[in-house]
Amino acid sequence: MDRAVCFLSSWSIFIGLFVVAAMSVGAWFLSPKGENQVLWRSSLILAFTCCYLMWAITFLAQLHPLIEPRRSDLRAAFIHE
Repeated sequence: MDRAVCFLSSWSIFIGLFVVAAMSVGAWFLSPKGENQVLWRSSLILAFTCCYLMWAITFLAQLHPLIEPRRSDLRAAFIHE
């Protein structure tokens, strides 16, 4: 079961990328017509991309942490190294 969860967790990044790409394509074609169309497109696609990058960096940092947390309030007899 643990291996399946890890496998699905790694696919979350690609699923999120697909969703953001689909939303960006939707923003490209569904942006309101007019003189501000380029501004709408750029703002929406930039917002989707920035939110995805922030989520992906946070998700990956929690998925594979660089530092293992250690409790400092344990007695020496209970520390398993």
